[in-house]
Amino acid sequence: MINNIIKFSLNNKYLIILLSVVLVVFGMRTALNMDVDVFPDLTAPTVVVMTDAHGMASEEVERMVTFPIETSVNGATGVRRVRSASSQGFSFVWVEFDWGTDIFRARQIVSEKLITISSRMPLGVGQPVLAPQSSVMGEIFFIGVQADSTSLMDLRTIAEWNIKPLLLATGGVSQVTNIGGDYKQYQVLANPQKMKFYRVSMTELAEVCKGLSQNSTGGVVRQYGNEYVVRGIARTSDLTTLGSSYVKSVNGKPVRLNDVAEIKIGSAVKMGYASENANPAIIISVSKQPNTNTLNVTERIEENLRTLQKTLPADVKLDTKIFRQADFIETSVSNVQKALLEGAVFVVLILFLFLGSFRTTIISLIAIPLSLLGAILVLRLLGLNINTMSLGGMAIAIGALVDDAIIDVENVYKRLRQNRQKPVELRQDAFTVVFEASKEIRASILNATLIIIVAFIPLFFLSGMEGRMLKPLGISFIVSLFVSMVVAMTLTPLMSKMLLSNDRYLARNEKEKWLVRKLSYYYEESLRWSLNHKRSIVLSTLGLFFAAIIAMSTMGRSFLPEFNEGSLTLSVITKPGTSLEESNNLGNLVETELLSIPEVSSTARRTGRGELDEHSQTTNSAEIDVNFDLNERSREEFMADVRRTLSGIPGIAFTVGQPLGHRIDHMLSGTRANIAVKLFGSDLNKMFSIGNEIKSSIADVEGLVDVNVDQQIEIPQIQIRANRDMLAQYGITTNEFNEFVDIAFGGEKLADIYEGQRSFGLVLRMDTDYLENMEGIRSALIDTHDGRKVPLEQVADIVSVTGPSSISRENVQRKIVVSANVAGRDLRGAVQDIQKNINESVVLPEGYRIEYGGQFESEAKASQTLMLTSLLALVIIFLLLFQEFKNFKLAGIILLNLPLALIGGVFAIYFTSGILSIPAIIGFITLFGIATRNGILLVSHYQHLQASGTSLTDTVTKGSADRLNPILMTALTAALALIPLALQGNLAGNEIQSPMAKVILGGLITSTLLNIYIVPIVYSALRTRGILKNDNL
Repeated sequence: MINNIIKFSLNNKYLIILLSVVLVVFGMRTALNMDVDVFPDLTAPTVVVMTDAHGMASEEVERMVTFPIETSVNGATGVRRVRSASSQGFSFVWVEFDWGTDIFRARQIVSEKLITISSRMPLGVGQPVLAPQSSVMGEIFFIGVQADSTSLMDLRTIAEWNIKPLLLATGGVSQVTNIGGDYKQYQVLANPQKMKFYRVSMTELAEVCKGLSQNSTGGVVRQYGNEYVVRGIARTSDLTTLGSSYVKSVNGKPVRLNDVAEIKIGSAVKMGYASENANPAIIISVSKQPNTNTLNVTERIEENLRTLQKTLPADVKLDTKIFRQADFIETSVSNVQKALLEGAVFVVLILFLFLGSFRTTIISLIAIPLSLLGAILVLRLLGLNINTMSLGGMAIAIGALVDDAIIDVENVYKRLRQNRQKPVELRQDAFTVVFEASKEIRASILNATLIIIVAFIPLFFLSGMEGRMLKPLGISFIVSLFVSMVVAMTLTPLMSKMLLSNDRYLARNEKEKWLVRKLSYYYEESLRWSLNHKRSIVLSTLGLFFAAIIAMSTMGRSFLPEFNEGSLTLSVITKPGTSLEESNNLGNLVETELLSIPEVSSTARRTGRGELDEHSQTTNSAEIDVNFDLNERSREEFMADVRRTLSGIPGIAFTVGQPLGHRIDHMLSGTRANIAVKLFGSDLNKMFSIGNEIKSSIADVEGLVDVNVDQQIEIPQIQIRANRDMLAQYGITTNEFNEFVDIAFGGEKLADIYEGQRSFGLVLRMDTDYLENMEGIRSALIDTHDGRKVPLEQVADIVSVTGPSSISRENVQRKIVVSANVAGRDLRGAVQDIQKNINESVVLPEGYRIEYGGQFESEAKASQTLMLTSLLALVIIFLLLFQEFKNFKLAGIILLNLPLALIGGVFAIYFTSGILSIPAIIGFITLFGIATRNGILLVSHYQHLQASGTSLTDTVTKGSADRLNPILMTALTAALALIPLALQGNLAGNEIQSPMAKVILGGLITSTLLNIYIVPIVYSALRTRGILKNDNL
């Protein structure tokens, strides 16, 4: 069948050229229109349920809000984990589904479950809502809003009413969160003494406030042929007008609102602060929807903001350079593209050096663009985008793409020259020579390519995040390789016939090139010497192999290499119970200290939380984004300086991560760190003390940094405990008591005040004198049944106690996490030391248990999967080789390339990073596929020569020298094309492909150098001893 394909191509040159041009045109058009991102979409199907619990204490939120939500979604179809956080006034529940679940189906399942519990939510608690669906890459864009003279309240209003709606209207944006500034509010501050004088109760005041600024409709009036709409106008935003609203009559005189309360525009109770470069600001974070093009969304946002900037006050500045994920994507993709192009340059150099002909080089090179564009078309059909992984697969394949074409061109070229040297009457026509030459090596090409594809199969057995991340790399590698094989069997023979069969051209190139002649001569000499010293060469190779095995056993293990994103994300936590103002002051200090580091160019901080934002912090924590430019110092020195600077600030615990890196950690373990030691139990205080025991037991583990315990400790509370006897005495029901506490101290939004299209809440609460200290709370006046007022302390005990700050749970169990990052050491080794230390020094009480989570779990699972599936792939490779040679021994000789390749791959990693990561393991798998190609080329040629009656010595020496050219060319193009990736592993975008490139590069060098000696030695030895017989041919 393959012979027919070659024959068809040679007979239908215009059709084949037309199909090639169509592939190029469609491929280019698709490539230009495809989405570009930094990684494939890694979002685990997660649904976030958010509930506003209106100021409830943490344990109340856990008991009455979080627990019912958790129990309703637990056991739902496809749910693998339920995590939650209950803090003052807010409940967040993360429902994580199995990988591969359709996210919209997951949201539907959660929505259906929530219907059953919505009616059971306590009074005053908002309905549970689903967070907008956004990508794991989370916030793609931060905007800093600052001004010289515009107040922070006006800035926040601009952010809420001008910037936010514009951003949400931009296609691809899922969520916009504002934090910082003063949130504008109309406030009615009740004065209990005046209310007592005018005999106005809090309930009466609340009823008035509800209808304070409303319009009414009065139908229509038809008169004089016109139709008039009748409207009652009572809506206003003027404070004086609002203040003169009627409350009630006392002694025949009206009591107005401003008689018993102060009405003013003020700032809502602050939930969070934001700053940029230690100056107050509003930080707006923008999250994108899944499967949208980050670069396009960012471009549209920036375009909209440029238009908006013209309409804002002159002193308002919008800074879009705080964090811009598009920068990382552009840098990463351009770095990988650069590595691709540089690799292609190496390929051109090797081809020109060996073939010494412009035409043969062009024929071989045409395989590269056709294969890559073919891969892009398939990626598009599969719904994937262009990212560093799919480009990385192409960059790794680029050297291998020309291999099939090289083998074909080299053989055709050689046979055409040999044909021309024959007497004229014995010469064959160009069609026959090209066809026979292509037919001669087609089995080698087909089997070698199939073996490389089979070697990549283990990649497709990976599940979870690593599977999502690495599969596009495998797809682009395999597809581009398959297209290159098709090109080598169709276009390459055709172009060889068109460009190389010309008599004048062949006359000019009768002789082999100087480099090829010299290489063949010295190789033949060295091979003869090697055949006479078989034992010493085999033993020294075995020695190298065992040294590689020993080196491999001492290597550290890791999941993924660390990314280089060019920015940091710091999580800074102060002691729970610390006021928001104090946290803000500490945050400013942290920023100032960071800005003193020479490499730091800007900082942006968010302390506390935005409104119902799933990425929110508690009041004692902050997230700081740091942009930096490395100049004189290395990245490691800079990171050490950042950690040293933060360690010098008293009263804070911190974690240093990167925007994408810490989100991936958060997705894997629910913690923003590489390693999470989760302690499950029931008593929060006991858990915190055990957590500190764990922390002190692992603090001295080598390579551990940012070791922190979740700050789930008691914080101060003021409890107003109802005295039911006294309440009964004064005729106050518990419902009235709770309502009074809620409105008087919590403040309740009762109406909306409109300023044009903008609406602001109207809130009723006690005057600030009664809110700022315990004495004020005690003397607040509560209404009795007969219209009198009594101090609150007469009907309730007001005490200062402590209660939990926040409560984290996983799968309906309370948990506390000891988190840590790893720097300068492998992940698996650090985890093993942690487990050993904890087992030796921490004794857990009954009912308490420890679980470990983080990247190492994924690494262990992925390693195990790859190991098992690689064994399966090896069996398939062996069977493919047997299928070609019909001889187990010959298949075994070819598989000798695997240990030979292992030697170089192991030493390449050992002398560079010393850490075996998942990408490095995939590098070995790829290497085993590529390395067998050389063995196939040699052994198939030996068999060909033996069948034609050539002596064993000539078969081994002449046959090996004959195949030296394609072997060196294929190996050198595949290996040297990877040099840019291997050497530039520190650049953004190359981090994952670099370990793979190092392994393949090192392995190809040793397997090629050893293969051209070991395979001939073993083949001749087995023939000489009669183990390989002629009847096996």
